[in-house]
Amino acid sequence: MPSETVREPARDRRTTSTTVGVLVVTAGVLAALIAAALTALSASGSYAVYGLPDPGPVTHYGLPVVRVIAESGAVVCIGSLLLAAFGIPAKRSGALAADGYAAVRAAGWAAAVWCVGAALVVPFTAADATGKPVHDVLSTDVLFGLIDALEEPKAWALTALVAFVLALACRVVLSWGWAVVLFGLGLAGLFPVIATGHSAAGGAHDIATNSLLYHLFGAALWVGGLIALLAHAARGGSWLALVTRRFSAVALVCWIAMALSGVTNALVRMAPGQLFGTTYGALVALKIAGLVVLGVFGFLQRRRAVDRLEGGAGRAELLRLGAVEALVMFATIGVAVALGRTPPPAELGPVPGRTELLIGYPLDGPPTAARLLFDVRFDLVYGTLAIVLAALYAWGVRRLRVRGDRWPVGRTVSWLLGCLTILVATSSGVGRYAPAVFSVHMGQHMLLSMLAPVFLVLGGPTSLALRVFKPASKGQPAGPREWLLALVNSPVSRVLTHPVVALALFVGSFYLLYFSGLFDVALTQHWAHLAMNAHFLLVGYVFYWPVIGIDPAPRRLPPIGKVGMVFASMPFHAFFGIALMMSATVIGSDFYRSLDLPWLTDLLGDQRLGGGLAWASGEIPLVVVMLALLVQWSRADSRQARRIDRKADADGGAELAAYNEMLRQLAEDDRGR
Repeated sequence: MPSETVREPARDRRTTSTTVGVLVVTAGVLAALIAAALTALSASGSYAVYGLPDPGPVTHYGLPVVRVIAESGAVVCIGSLLLAAFGIPAKRSGALAADGYAAVRAAGWAAAVWCVGAALVVPFTAADATGKPVHDVLSTDVLFGLIDALEEPKAWALTALVAFVLALACRVVLSWGWAVVLFGLGLAGLFPVIATGHSAAGGAHDIATNSLLYHLFGAALWVGGLIALLAHAARGGSWLALVTRRFSAVALVCWIAMALSGVTNALVRMAPGQLFGTTYGALVALKIAGLVVLGVFGFLQRRRAVDRLEGGAGRAELLRLGAVEALVMFATIGVAVALGRTPPPAELGPVPGRTELLIGYPLDGPPTAARLLFDVRFDLVYGTLAIVLAALYAWGVRRLRVRGDRWPVGRTVSWLLGCLTILVATSSGVGRYAPAVFSVHMGQHMLLSMLAPVFLVLGGPTSLALRVFKPASKGQPAGPREWLLALVNSPVSRVLTHPVVALALFVGSFYLLYFSGLFDVALTQHWAHLAMNAHFLLVGYVFYWPVIGIDPAPRRLPPIGKVGMVFASMPFHAFFGIALMMSATVIGSDFYRSLDLPWLTDLLGDQRLGGGLAWASGEIPLVVVMLALLVQWSRADSRQARRIDRKADADGGAELAAYNEMLRQLAEDDRGR
């Protein structure tokens, strides 16, 4: 048994586990009461503000309570899956350890609570949006009609479905890989709610939604991770110091993300001077105070707890201080729910223009070259992603240099060019005009799917990470290096990098997105733009990874196979561009006409320009790919020649001598005949 393992008598473990269970229930009730009380104080006049009839006290006070139930179940579920996937070391065989399995079972029960809470939120949000008492919308026909017509009840219904799947899956999962999959599904279950509500409407809703994405994901990992850590400690789980250390690192990142995103979201919804002059601002200040206390208190107490746990003590102190932190966290959740029910000052001001309502911001004029380059609007998701990826890569290269290892400069330059391409495509004028102008959107599409992935795979990030992170020694738990290798060699990676699958995803998604009506639906939703950009990047990376990638791939293609994949994609891209140029139907015409941009009147001409960009831009990545292949083949030949020379030097040219002897023998045989 590892030295960090702490075991107690079964009776003590059961008593402590019961105490933690009571703590979670108490914290949830506290959060619900706080949410209901603050809603009563802050949001009582919101219906009159929005011109809606009051649905009655049951809806008014019941909605924040059921939301707290749903959100509490969500964070505990996600935190428990985080613990099982990346906190508690799995067995070498890939099966979950006993403590990991216990965390997954706890996640299953929390998912059931999440499912029930989300299902209860559906009729309450429908009643709240229509101004009817909740019992008036409980009829099946009425409720399903409102779910189909209203975005927020639809989002909660989808969330309830995801939670239901999680509750069932957690009953049967036994392997580490599937625990990781369920953890990703749990995070995805938060997304429908993030994409609706206050942040998804009105001016600057792109920034508000993106910041809320960081905020809620950070809260789920932080709060849920703490509850899972306390439950693990109460069970007398093994590797407690290691689990606490890993959670502390996650909590620090989450706290920074929540602080920055919370400030950004608040500035979108109100001016700094309204922080203490409005009810909304007072709730923001209260939430900020709670987060500051939690961040400082949690960091200090966990650092001290890790030191004591590594010395074989400190479990009781971790439980005691963690319980206080959990209570404050759930109280903050109650404040956050009340904040979501309070009208922000920005929504009570002048009504934004049509363009600002639809895409989140106004456009000053047509997309000239200067505006496309310098009319910057930073994308909080992909702009931040580009900067973080570049910083992590630079940190890895520096670690190697400090250790005395070398890393090719060309790979570093290639990776930074890929990050720069993502930044330009999403945060320059290209990203600003892409939601409103089809031709600019097509240019962004080509940058993200056909240029950025080429540079990124040539950077070899997996190879760099494998050299930076040392392998776990025998008897030690798996770490980032082992997780990365498991991802590279997973069945999902093998399927995605199959030449047929990669080619179908890379070129087939063009036709499916633009000629099936999906693009028309996606234009009106900000979350759909985020999903499209993620899809463009991922399918491009999956396609170019086995073709020109430096990193080890699940499938090794022969040189002719690599060239074949590249040339097989060319006609499909050409046909796609030609189809756009020849089409007489405007894709997304209803949305583009609703923008009513005075300088964009010829929508069909703009679409043909976008088709021309798609047709012509396929040549640039082809040149880069072919140059990369030629360089790689040349270097492979040089390495092979050096290996042969070293072998000849080592054995005195035995292989060459044997070959010459074979030729001599053949010549003698010919003379004899």
